[in-house]
Amino acid sequence: MAKPSWFQRAVLGVGATPLTGVKAFTQPPFWELEQFRYPWLASTSLRGDREGIDNDFDGYVGAAYKADGVVFACLTTRQLVFSEARFQWRQLRGGRPGDLFGNDALALLENPWPGGTTGDLLTRMDADVVAAGNFYATTADDAGRLGGSATGAGRRVVRMRPDWVTLVISSRSQDPRSLDARVVGYVYQPPPVGGRREDPVTLLPEEVAHYSPHPDPAAMYRGMSPLTPILTEIEADKAATVHKRQFFANGATPSLAIRFPEGQPPEVMDAFRERFNAAHQGAGNAYKTLFIGGGADPVVIGKDFQQMDLKATQGVSETRIAAALRVHPTIVGLSEGMQGSSLNAGNFASARRGFVDGWARPSWRMAAGSLASLVTAPGGSHLWYDSRDIAFLRDDAKDEAETHGIDARTIRSLVDAGFNPDAVVDAVMARDLSRLKTKHSGLFSVQLQKPGTPEPASSAAAAAPALVPGQPASSSNGNGRVPARTGA
Repeated sequence: MAKPSWFQRAVLGVGATPLTGVKAFTQPPFWELEQFRYPWLASTSLRGDREGIDNDFDGYVGAAYKADGVVFACLTTRQLVFSEARFQWRQLRGGRPGDLFGNDALALLENPWPGGTTGDLLTRMDADVVAAGNFYATTADDAGRLGGSATGAGRRVVRMRPDWVTLVISSRSQDPRSLDARVVGYVYQPPPVGGRREDPVTLLPEEVAHYSPHPDPAAMYRGMSPLTPILTEIEADKAATVHKRQFFANGATPSLAIRFPEGQPPEVMDAFRERFNAAHQGAGNAYKTLFIGGGADPVVIGKDFQQMDLKATQGVSETRIAAALRVHPTIVGLSEGMQGSSLNAGNFASARRGFVDGWARPSWRMAAGSLASLVTAPGGSHLWYDSRDIAFLRDDAKDEAETHGIDARTIRSLVDAGFNPDAVVDAVMARDLSRLKTKHSGLFSVQLQKPGTPEPASSAAAAAPALVPGQPASSSNGNGRVPARTGA
């Protein structure tokens, strides 16, 4: 067993007595506390004839992420866009953003693990956030070192399964809710395999990338799964799907009740039921002619899909699921987004911009901030995302042309006003005109030369009148003017 680190000895009390006056608390995954706030969430995967969602990571993944088509469609749509971004360094000039650039330090994020890409990393980050509310990662090398010690060959990003991670909060006031409480470490411990439990791995905050875009209001530093508020909607959508399946499995016709005359022996009714089910139950027996005898009277007790308006009923659940996952139904292709004015070009463009500006860009920003702990930024810069090559984010050709036209007119106006052309282009592209404060030539309007400056020879020659064939050249009178010819 490795020797305990100073952190393990001082804060966690591993192999030594903790520091005087400092107390550490652990913050488990959010499922362990959700059942007290949402008792109905809990516990078994099958409640009666209705499939529920277990109150743990496997339950969220198996019964919500993998088992509901609407949830999967929304997550796939947002992950396809989210995974397209790249990471770059962004310069900071006077607190304002500057140019994007790259260097070899970004190789860890460009190839986070053997065969992996930045897109794979971003997809995994979003998948863990959806299922667990948190994504955790650190670094490792081929020598088995982790975190800040992983500096050798084969350095790579390693994902920490979120339900095996515990946050450690330290507080000198011995209260995890006090203002001096802070995260001092992450403990990673998988469950035992074959009866053998590995020693927990303790990492410092600066050694872990923790991405949690949906904060849990009941916790200080932990995230919450966006599936939690819509578990009932997911179950309702799955129930509607089961209803459709049962409708076709039981004959694709409304439910029937067979009424027998009074006094009919039970054995006669049992025999009739077996023969009736054999002849009419199942989708293959749909629409067969029904023959009833012996005084039996069929009574319709159900409604078909049109009468119960199943499309509208299920469509409401689909829209609520899409809204919670921040994806517009029109972009996903859900039923309520594929009708009416939603399909107009302008409305679709608005939905796309809302999705990008309201979810994608904030998520990229937070992801870059989280992953910054795994790489070392050059001086005067920070980790940022580059979305310039993402086709989904390109504006319409008309809008893009209008934007370039406005930029070109702005550049022309500023150059004509006497500002340095290179500085003008830099300021306009960065949308920061304060960069022009010290870049003026001191010349205004179209003059751009100091008064009294001699006219260049090339300009004087260009201003001379052209010679007319057959006529003598006119001489200057010394003041730059050509004397007028007299006489015929």
